[in-house]
Amino acid sequence: MDAAGLQILAAALLFSTGGAAVKATAFDSWQVASFRSGVAAAALLLLLPSARRNWSPRVLLVGFAYAATMVLYVMGNKLTTAANTIFLQSTAPLYLLLFGPLLLKEPVRRSDALLMAVVAAGMALFFVGEQQPLATAPDPLTGNVLSAVSGVTWALTIAGLRWLERRQGRGGMATVVAGNLIACLACLPFALPVGAPRPIDWAVVGYLGVFQISAAYLFLTRAIGRVPALKTSLLLLAEPAVNPVWAWLVHGERPGGLALLGGGLILSGTLLNVLRKGGREAGAPPA
Repeated sequence: MDAAGLQILAAALLFSTGGAAVKATAFDSWQVASFRSGVAAAALLLLLPSARRNWSPRVLLVGFAYAATMVLYVMGNKLTTAANTIFLQSTAPLYLLLFGPLLLKEPVRRSDALLMAVVAAGMALFFVGEQQPLATAPDPLTGNVLSAVSGVTWALTIAGLRWLERRQGRGGMATVVAGNLIACLACLPFALPVGAPRPIDWAVVGYLGVFQISAAYLFLTRAIGRVPALKTSLLLLAEPAVNPVWAWLVHGERPGGLALLGGGLILSGTLLNVLRKGGREAGAPPA
């Protein structure tokens, strides 16, 4: 694999550590969502000149969808397993097929029905039967619902980014920064007062903002123009595939059998979609 491909893979692996890291801090959901996004926005503005350009009202509009995705991801991850969170967020292609005709005037083809059926079946398995709470997943049902909604908001973000590309040609990194700023400010009133956190809690938040988000996007933006879209999409699938592994290694968190089966169906449907469309719907992971 060439250097650009390794950078894409490095970005995916950094993104994948989010589930385990969010669970490693005693900060609550509002605090993690606010502080992580605040650090990420500051780091991106400092490290990436492209993040300081191409701002517009359209960027802010799409930024709200991205901010919702970031917050819902953290909240879902605090309540259910990391595997459930990332797999349910990965149902975004299902909603993209629904939003395409409405928002982007893109027709739904017959071949899209297979993707919709596979992803929908995978998502349904997360809500079948009773799920036992774990120390790292105290309220699986609520967490699953929040994570499923994050799939909707991530689909809206991807559709918004494609809309931005058509209207103004660029603005992706500005959207990422705008979304993080919105998430930080929206959650901040609920994140205060902070209390007496441990140094490790601040260290984890710093890692999430600087490395899990900012460094990952730095790798991604430097390499994405030199890697074909299909290859980029396939490499980025490492993020949902490896995310549960980190949670297992760090926290001993084991998702249920139905969740693993559902996740396998969702990833299979996503892979099918990527191969069928040649990576044209590739998008960087949201969190």
